[in-house]
Amino acid sequence: MTTIALKDAGYTAKTSLFSNLTLSIGPGDRVGVVAANGAGKTTLLKCITGENELSTGSLTLSRGARVGYVPQDVPKTLTGASMFDAVASGLNAEMLASESWRVDVVLDSLSTPDDIRLLPVRQLSGGWQRLMLLARAWVADPDVLVLDEPTNHLDLEKILLLENWFAGIGEVPVLISSHDRGFLDAVTNRTLFLRPDQSRYFALPYSRARDALALEDESDAVKRERELKEASQLRQQSAKLKNIGINSGSDLLQKKQKQLRERAEKIEAQVKSLHKERSGDIRLANRGTHAKVLVAFEDLTVATPDGRKLFSIPKLHLFQGDRIVLLGRNGTGKTTLIEMLRRVLLAGEAVGGIKATPSLVTGYMDQALDFVPSDESPFAYISALGPDDQRTRALLAGAGVGIDMHAIPIGRLSPGQRARLGLLALRLIEPNFYLLDEPTNHVDIAGQEALADEIKAHEASCVLVSHDRAFVRDVANRFLLIDKGRLIEVDDAEGFFRVMAG
Repeated sequence: MTTIALKDAGYTAKTSLFSNLTLSIGPGDRVGVVAANGAGKTTLLKCITGENELSTGSLTLSRGARVGYVPQDVPKTLTGASMFDAVASGLNAEMLASESWRVDVVLDSLSTPDDIRLLPVRQLSGGWQRLMLLARAWVADPDVLVLDEPTNHLDLEKILLLENWFAGIGEVPVLISSHDRGFLDAVTNRTLFLRPDQSRYFALPYSRARDALALEDESDAVKRERELKEASQLRQQSAKLKNIGINSGSDLLQKKQKQLRERAEKIEAQVKSLHKERSGDIRLANRGTHAKVLVAFEDLTVATPDGRKLFSIPKLHLFQGDRIVLLGRNGTGKTTLIEMLRRVLLAGEAVGGIKATPSLVTGYMDQALDFVPSDESPFAYISALGPDDQRTRALLAGAGVGIDMHAIPIGRLSPGQRARLGLLALRLIEPNFYLLDEPTNHVDIAGQEALADEIKAHEASCVLVSHDRAFVRDVANRFLLIDKGRLIEVDDAEGFFRVMAG
């Protein structure tokens, strides 16, 4: 039985985000919605929830179907409520009066500690806020579940918790917009690649669907080349006949050349343009250094601001060319170590136990994008780093920040645009060492792959924290695990991933 049916659906803002989209979603379907930043994923989900209206076509929900929606951001009306009360707001008045027990049941299913349930939403971590929104969407037992970037701000432990949670929700249809390739592979069985002209839908999880998409795109490219070649040949024949017809005065030849030209025009009109992701460029730089050892640790204790010891590092050297990922459970001190390195390398603080080569130039990216000034305009931010006005405009356009956004405060840009803007700034600084805390947050899949390729192509030395398993596997060549109060080196990340998965 179909729960959601889209027929010839389209949505146009300044440009077409999607069009001619026809598909049905029913019980047991778990659909991953994949596209570049700003390409219409959230818009499509909001059309399904009723918050937006399609520009063309139709959307039909089964009669009485209730939609549970997990947005990207916490509604401001919930920030002052406790987590328990915020989840309870997903119940209508009648259910709240007689079935408030549902709140504890759904919070139990997400392994929510009792003390967390009573905290105001504004005091929750980004990860717990995401899980609160999921619990709120699920508490009223919806017929359809729609999630927009559900793994944003989740550490690996909570991502794996979420994957396990999905295994227990039965046949409820689910639509998930996400840039997390590992998560999509784990929880979806269908994939929609959203495109302006011709979206593609496969009854496959992400990685297998992407392989199938590549084959279809390759076939389209071959067909397009063949059709354009045929049109070109027809035009050449038409031109020859036209000259012969004029010279001979033959009306028959002139009529024939007109028919050939019209056939060529018809073929050209029907030829499909090859799809290109509208995703801003991501490029890095590496100014290099003659130093072999970039950072040295010796007898370092990593502790919380109130002095609680997290772990120790007896001795460790970071070498040029190292692409190091920090592994460890949430709260073990990964971000604390990144912050200690930031203070030493960028703020010039002296921290006993950490020594850096004087030639080090550090590029830093924090997971909240606080390193990008929210009140400054993109144009002012980038031009202050050196490029002239013309190059600044070109760089911003290349990063996916359109000219209409050059003068507005950076805080008004989407998270994906802010992330690309920050990465552009790092490129202009030309570091020889990168300090990256969750660099793929808010970056689409094409951007994640471009970032990984740039790090490897430039042989960029870096220390990074990431919950993105695909990114970690692609980039890292050294693995440091925080375990039982010590930092130890391991051969790869797979053992840690297996332990986290239980």
